[in-house]
This record gives sequence, C-alpha cells and structure tokens, in this order.
Amino acid sequence: MAPRFGPLQLGLAAAGTAAAVLDVCVDGWVAAEYAWGGQPGLAALVLALLAIASVATQACSWLWLRSDPPALRPDVPQWLVAVLHLLQLGFLFRCLHALRVGWKVCWEKAEEEEEQSRMAFFSHDISMLRLFETFLENTPQLTLLLYVILQTDKAEPSQALGICTAFLCVTWSLLDYHKSLRSFLQDKYELSWHSSIIYFLWNLFLICPRILVVALFALLWPYSVAVHFPLVWLAMFLWVSLQGTDFMESPGPEQLYRAMVAVILYFSWFNVAQGRTLYRSIIYHGFILVDSTLLALSWLWCQSPSEEHSYLIPLVSAALPCYVLGLALRVAYYKWLHPNLQMQQEGGYDVVDANGRTDRLEFRSLSVPDLVNRRMQWLAEAQFAVSRTVGQRFPNGAAAL
Repeated sequence: MAPRFGPLQLGLAAAGTAAAVLDVCVDGWVAAEYAWGGQPGLAALVLALLAIASVATQACSWLWLRSDPPALRPDVPQWLVAVLHLLQLGFLFRCLHALRVGWKVCWEKAEEEEEQSRMAFFSHDISMLRLFETFLENTPQLTLLLYVILQTDKAEPSQALGICTAFLCVTWSLLDYHKSLRSFLQDKYELSWHSSIIYFLWNLFLICPRILVVALFALLWPYSVAVHFPLVWLAMFLWVSLQGTDFMESPGPEQLYRAMVAVILYFSWFNVAQGRTLYRSIIYHGFILVDSTLLALSWLWCQSPSEEHSYLIPLVSAALPCYVLGLALRVAYYKWLHPNLQMQQEGGYDVVDANGRTDRLEFRSLSVPDLVNRRMQWLAEAQFAVSRTVGQRFPNGAAAL
C-alpha cells in the first residue's frame, strides 16, 4: 500500500509552492536592482538564467503531461494547459492542481486508493521538476551572486536574501527528491529525521565549496567560466549518455533530460543508472575534487596576499576540508544512519551497493498500478536495487520501463 497523503504532506507541498514563487520574486528583485544600479548586463544574465531554467522545466512538464494516462490529466482543456506552459506557468499550475487534489484527499475524506495514488503521482513529478528548476536556476545564480559580491565587496539585502533562499532551495530539493524516491519502498525504509538532517548537511557541505571555487575562478578571469562550464558539462553529458538512461518516452526528450542531469552533475552527485554506485561515485567525486582544487589553486596562485581580496585566502583554504567533511558525512550516513541498516540487521543488504544481492528489497504494492509514476520508479530502481518481486507486484508491466 502506498503511504497516505495527510495534512502534514499538504502543508509541506503548500510551503514548497510558496517557496518557488518567492524564489522567482527574489530573482526579479535582484535583476531590478542590477538594472537600476546601472548594470543591465548582470540584470539580463539573471533573467536569462531564470528563462533557461523555466523553459527547460516547462518543456519537461508538458512532455510528461502528454505521455501521462488520461485519468491523470487535469480536468481543463488541453489547449489551456498548453498556453499555461507557453506562458511559463505550467509548473505553478501543476503545483496548484496537486494542492487541490491534496486538499480533497485530506479534508473531503477522499480516502480511495485511486485518489491517494493520483496524489503520489503528482508529488513525484513536482519533486523532480523542482530539482531540475533548482539546479538550472539557483546554482548558476548562486555563483553569479557570489561573484558580484566578491567583486564589489558589498552585499545588498536582495543579494543576501537570494543567496540564503537559493542555498536552502538547492539542498532541500535534493532531500525532497531522495525522500520521494524512497517512498516507492516499504515503510521501514523511509528516512528518519536525523537521517534527513545528515543527508541535508552532506549535500550542503559538498555544494558550497563547489560554488565558491567557481565564483572565485570567475572573479580571476570573468569570461573563463564560459569555457570551463561547457567543457565540464560536455564531459558530464557524455558520462550520463554512456550509462544508457531511459527516462523519457522518446530519444529527443531523452537528450533534454541528459542535458539537465549534466548541469546537476556540474554541481552535485546524481545517480541515473542501476547497479553499484560506489565506483561511479568515487570516479565522480574524484573528478570534481580535482577540478575544484585546480580552480582554487589557480586563484591562489594569481592572488597575492597583499591584494584586495586577501581575506578570502582562509576561506578558500577551508573549501577542501569542507568538501572532505561532506564526503565524511555521506560515509557516516551510509554506515550508521541509512534506513536499510534495519534490513541489514535482519539479514538483508544495502540497497545502494548490494553486490547484486537484491532479492530482499521490495517496492510498494499499489492497488492502482496504472497510476504508478513510471518515470520516478525508473529512477528509484536506478538509485536502489530492484527487487525480484517487482514483476510479481506489477503484473501488468508497470515496473518495466
């Protein structure tokens, strides 16, 4: 049985929608201040990052709606939904539609399994779309905001607010995405509050140094990031392509998905393939660690202690220990706080690196298998080992993507 959607989940969904609207408003505030301050280039760059993230997110949202079962489509004319996506309001429409269904489930006593499954389906898609939008918009804007602050040696209120909200949005979206994937497993595998805190912190400690060194590299050579980002992005795109993802319904949209995942990988680890993640994770973190170290050393080599930004040298020196601390927290999470430790104590195996012994991991059984979110289930099966009983639980092929 799928987890029940209750008032707490509805409140978190409403908070997530409000945070998304607030984030767009803060971006507009920052762009307006740049424009009024005589920096139209920076204002245009902020708006361009916002537009690119929005267009990619709306495209995914529309493609998913087109491939969804008719029973899951909003009860409004399809032309209106298309217009909303063209106006870059499709994601907001999804969130509001999910809140409407969630309200019905929670307060109008719509306890039928079909309604619960519909709500779970919407929540999974919103979680993934929020992750895409966050990494395509917030992480580049964080780098830009840090660059401007370091260049001017002052932080406007809008910039400080933008940095705080962006960092929270990035790390929270990763945690929300991970919890969404784990909801496909049995209840005993869900994240506890202390596991969630460590998961949140390790991602924060890994992402912060990455953004800092990229911003400092841009401070040293302002146009260098225009070369560095495409090269690393291309390497990550090839990395994802070689892993043979099968997330979208057709080859063209699949390339869009791989391109967005490559942006995520520029800043943070993101698993997209089944099998052992240990070796892939070591390769990825090793690459990012070497790349970030080279960026930091480039800045330190060219920055004399007597120069204007010498106060940043201790901060840069702390970036590597911060990244190592993030890796240590990740190791500690999987060693002592992972939800599957209970399964190991009962004679099972870790779902992330189980050496192929996945027969004890079970996915949730749903009474309405046609409403299984197959996109997110594919990612759950990539993130976690696939149970041998999945085919039995979904005899109509819901688990076979």
